[in-house]
Amino acid sequence: MSPMEPQSPDTTSHTWLDDAVALLTGALFIALGITMFAHAGLLTGGVAGIAFLLSYATGANLAWCFFLINLPFFVMAWFRLGPEFTLKSFAAVALVSVFTAWAPKVVRFALLNPWLAAVLGGFSVGVGLLALLRHRASVGGVVIVAQWLQQSRGISVGKVQMGVDLVVVLAALTLVSPMKLLASVLGAVAIGLVLALNHKPGRYLGV
Repeated sequence: MSPMEPQSPDTTSHTWLDDAVALLTGALFIALGITMFAHAGLLTGGVAGIAFLLSYATGANLAWCFFLINLPFFVMAWFRLGPEFTLKSFAAVALVSVFTAWAPKVVRFALLNPWLAAVLGGFSVGVGLLALLRHRASVGGVVIVAQWLQQSRGISVGKVQMGVDLVVVLAALTLVSPMKLLASVLGAVAIGLVLALNHKPGRYLGV
């Protein structure tokens, strides 16, 4: 094979320690991004966005909403993406839920502009998702569907994530102000851009 030819991703080179560190790192970045969104009163897309909507509308605990809504998607993951992906993703969802519940006790924002929260929170979530995807894991929900579509149809994870995120955020018109809605859309775009630009078949060799 020529050095200039694209190579297939190689996830077999990841050790269990590599995967464990990636799960921990990805979950922390995602929880930090979610915490920024929550502090600024913003939303995000996917299952996390639905969890935000339920939390804002009912006052229910955000971390529990996120965890419970994700559970049905693991059935699809088990049959479509395999036990390894499913178990890693379940662990990632559990970690994100724990870290999100724990974050308000250890992280405080005296001042956090909503637009800055949208960009930094979006990039943080995007980088966290990227770390998980490169080690065959996700935080469930839309990412599970998007990962399956990329593997089976060649559709970019980032494009699927961005499209669904924008739909979920727009569904929140009755719950947030127009300014925070626009900031939330910016956050969804930030997440999608990180994934669309960095998670492409053949680009990451996993070594």
